[in-house]
Amino acid sequence: MRAIRASLYEKQESRAAFGFIVPAFALLAVFIFYPMLHALWISFQNYNLIAVHSSFAGWGNYRKLFSDGTFGASLWHSFTFTLIVLPVQTALSLGLAMLVQKKFRGVGFFRTVYFVPVAVSFAIASTIFRLIYNKDYGMLNAVLKGIGLPAVDFLSNPRISMLGIIVLCIWRAMGFVMVIFLAGLNNIPESLYEAAHVDGASPAQRFLFVTLPLLKRTLAFVVIITTMDALKIFIPIYITTSGGPAGSTSTVVHFIYETAFKQMNMGYAAAAAFLFFAIVLAISVAQLRIFRTDVEY
Repeated sequence: MRAIRASLYEKQESRAAFGFIVPAFALLAVFIFYPMLHALWISFQNYNLIAVHSSFAGWGNYRKLFSDGTFGASLWHSFTFTLIVLPVQTALSLGLAMLVQKKFRGVGFFRTVYFVPVAVSFAIASTIFRLIYNKDYGMLNAVLKGIGLPAVDFLSNPRISMLGIIVLCIWRAMGFVMVIFLAGLNNIPESLYEAAHVDGASPAQRFLFVTLPLLKRTLAFVVIITTMDALKIFIPIYITTSGGPAGSTSTVVHFIYETAFKQMNMGYAAAAAFLFFAIVLAISVAQLRIFRTDVEY
């Protein structure tokens, strides 16, 4: 009897599991898998949103991307943006996490203040920073004029326009990364720091030989999500510069948007999207292998 009851219970569990899985899988199939497969098929066609008919292009769209200077420039801008944001944002967020980890009066206030930008939508933050950077009436140029320095056109100068967007993105995401690091720091046993202190380790040595090794998994997560978010940056660029001036801030995602919805060349845009997806996937796999660890604590 017990065996029969156990068998019936297992069957009920299986049916319940399928009852939860099937609706979720159906939604994924309809709204994720099918659109992706259809977009992949479109990437092999000369598909224009205005034209009635499309023709099969084979690998033509992909071959054209490798010789497209505009796509190459947008890819370079995306990598440059990521290579600057990744170390700066990670270092600042880890520093803030170590500061607010300490117990002192008012620490909750500082944690809230540092996290507030995360609650602001990227569209609103981008609009605010566009006003701050304005050469004629922006707050930043008002400060520069007040201390006797000339006004700077932050969003119309190709040499510094990307830096303005970098500052905006770091300010917007730093609080979120800080919370992740704070969770990782709180999981490190205090006894390890006490043992290192007894052995005569300086604060810098405790950070290098205790904190960083035990934060490796947290750091891996932060690096991977920051890299993906930085590579696919779009909203701040679309709102603040629209890819200008002279294409100096046009990233890959902005290139895909312009190609698909302004030039109406959906096949070429889909090919660019899947090529970029392959590049991001390769980078993520490489990062996972670099940060692979068996450390337990």
